Amino acid sequence: MAALQISNRQARELWLWTNGLAATPTGPFDLMAIIRRLGFVQIDTIRNVTRAHNHILWARNQNIPESAVWQLLKQRDLFEHYSHDACLLPMEFIGMWERQFQKLGAKTKRNPWYHSGLDQNFIAEIKARIEQEGPLSTHAFDTKVTGPRQMWARPPHKKALDQMWYAGDLMTAYRENFVKYYDVADQVRPKHAHTPEDAEQVDWFCRSALDRLSFGAAGDIQRFWGVLDAGEVKRWRMDQTNLQAVTIQNMDGSVMEGIAPVDIGQRLADCPPPTRRLRILNPFDPAIRDRKRLKRLFGFDYVNEMFVPKAKRRWGYYVYPLLEAARFVGRIEITADRAKGVMRVIGFWPEDRVKWGAGRKAALNAELVRFARFAGLTEIEWMCAEP
Repeated sequence: MAALQISNRQARELWLWTNGLAATPTGPFDLMAIIRRLGFVQIDTIRNVTRAHNHILWARNQNIPESAVWQLLKQRDLFEHYSHDACLLPMEFIGMWERQFQKLGAKTKRNPWYHSGLDQNFIAEIKARIEQEGPLSTHAFDTKVTGPRQMWARPPHKKALDQMWYAGDLMTAYRENFVKYYDVADQVRPKHAHTPEDAEQVDWFCRSALDRLSFGAAGDIQRFWGVLDAGEVKRWRMDQTNLQAVTIQNMDGSVMEGIAPVDIGQRLADCPPPTRRLRILNPFDPAIRDRKRLKRLFGFDYVNEMFVPKAKRRWGYYVYPLLEAARFVGRIEITADRAKGVMRVIGFWPEDRVKWGAGRKAALNAELVRFARFAGLTEIEWMCAEP
């Protein structure tokens, strides 16, 4: 089968549509449908304006209330675990997740930070207490860090809870004020969840990733879930005969060979032009999380600089990409003072060769107002030069 050629413009527009970012984010919403289509929603402790999971969902429909997703976790429509990072995933994926529980629960040199090194009787006592008392948070225990203080040092009970959580022995029952409450897995997982054979799990991870990518190379597929290794994806690709070969034009004019689902032609035909509403995206948004893919398709060089020393940052601590139609037009750093109800813009960087005329400035200010309203803020203060 001859390779289907996908232009750069088609690739960018299809990627945004596949990610739920093509339409104006208004109207009725189906929260579970959005999450199923994305595959996961990354969660993060930092609340610069609002936490990442809230922002990611709001970017797809601005009528979704802040923190609405936690009710879906509590009623077992979602489960929480580690993909490329901590994520919320549809509960119907739980059977496929067995290889991730086993991978992260295995005591190997590849993941020593998941292992407490604690006495197994101590771990069993923690689990037994949860079985007897019901969901407990780390605050229900009182062990202390011993020895030299280190940045990532955790008390023994927290190490034990993490170890059992990564292995799937414990699961997140719910969160309150972002505090995780652990329960034994049997109380969270569906009673008759089916765990397929490993080969079926590999096939599912590859196919479900490609479906949510619409097109890509083996590396894109591997990075999507962060569960498979390169060899597993390569072997899967070699065994497939019902995929469409494609060539994708990158932003710089180069061409990359890849694969796509067999309905790629229909997807391209159905793909609408993206809304021209200027959008503020979260640093952990699925559309930009794969920085290699982002740079190839959009020519947008984005680095999350939260853990970069301040003096070495090119931009700022928590910087939001600005998306307009199918291109990135700048980046902005915003903070929220919730006590005072103020959103502060502390940094703004336009992209090269992007002019910021009156129309684009008005579009940004309108989106800032919408974003502030979502976070319960009533004022916007510019602490840096406006565009």
